[in-house]
Amino acid sequence: MSSLAEQLTAWLSARYTTYLEELRQLCAFECLTDHKPGVDQAGNWVRQWAMQRAWSIDAYPDSEVGDGLVVSCRGTGQLRVMLVAHLDTVYPVGTAAERPLRIEGDTLIGPGTADNKSGLLSGLYAIEALATLAPSSFGLLSLVCGGDEETSARASGAMLASLAPHYDLALVLEAGRENGDIVSARKGGGLFTVTVTGRAAHAGVEPEKGANAILALAHHILALQAMNGMYPGMTVNVGVIAGGSVPNTVPALAEAQVDLRITHPDHTAPVEETLQALVQRDLVQGTRTTLTGGWGFAPMARTPAIARLAELARSCASELGFALTDAATGGISYANLLAGAGLPVLDGLGPIGGLDHSPDEYIDLSSIIPRTALLALLIARSGEQ
Repeated sequence: MSSLAEQLTAWLSARYTTYLEELRQLCAFECLTDHKPGVDQAGNWVRQWAMQRAWSIDAYPDSEVGDGLVVSCRGTGQLRVMLVAHLDTVYPVGTAAERPLRIEGDTLIGPGTADNKSGLLSGLYAIEALATLAPSSFGLLSLVCGGDEETSARASGAMLASLAPHYDLALVLEAGRENGDIVSARKGGGLFTVTVTGRAAHAGVEPEKGANAILALAHHILALQAMNGMYPGMTVNVGVIAGGSVPNTVPALAEAQVDLRITHPDHTAPVEETLQALVQRDLVQGTRTTLTGGWGFAPMARTPAIARLAELARSCASELGFALTDAATGGISYANLLAGAGLPVLDGLGPIGGLDHSPDEYIDLSSIIPRTALLALLIARSGEQ
């Protein structure tokens, strides 16, 4: 290990017991996205943590979801880094009380452990470690906490968009993959609805007077599924269908909800043009098809800047004594928004964990110190560059 790597590891190791207790406190809040009081409780906990260290605090209030929060520490260097986590979870109110954290072997199990309380806490610890051991490696370190990541990211997305121009890079603190990978690329996605309007008629007496909306939709579904692989990594999934009313009536209405994922922003326009061309076909006489919905999060493509940052992360891991690889994933996170804003960004920099959104969600206890040290060292080495 290098001198700084050893210092970071020792500093974090000395605070390991405190980290576990503070993680227990964070995971005890009932943080379902729609339960604003609980999400704000978690935010107030972070606020108090920062106040005890005299860090600056900026709030982004919202009337519907948990308030956004930015806590910042200033160093004597130049680099400005945004660490990004979220306060909300997917678990119904009462889950945290029913299933408090428990240890089984090397795993810590509980709601929100991996997604995203351990990443949030590691962000706080990494900032304090650098403020103590290497303040010249950064100019500004901010932990940005969103309150609605698990749903639309309406409020937190706007907060991130407003903050992005003021930073040089972003590190998103979702859990490391179960094999330890960090994330250097994410697919972007859209949700579209294909609606077919036909004409109702008695199916036994005069079916010729009807126009079968379900039949037309079936043709559209086959064409949509055939779009899989139109570009490398592109996926199309017709996940929900509905139509008709009773068996003896020619259906006058049918619709399908379509999840679409792409790997590069340049694919957005041609894919949507293809979708429009498909639904405009006259497949069943007397029916009419419309396409609604649109793109949500843009892809996080593995740009040259992101590739360099991933290589630096691998170098930092080697400096700390372990191997690290980066991977692409089909899931979507705040990293998509930040990459779309033009920032070099990596994700999956929290402790290693998995089984998100399930009763068995966990993190690996043995990953807490090395992954938090990796986060801090990556910031320090980025500042040197």
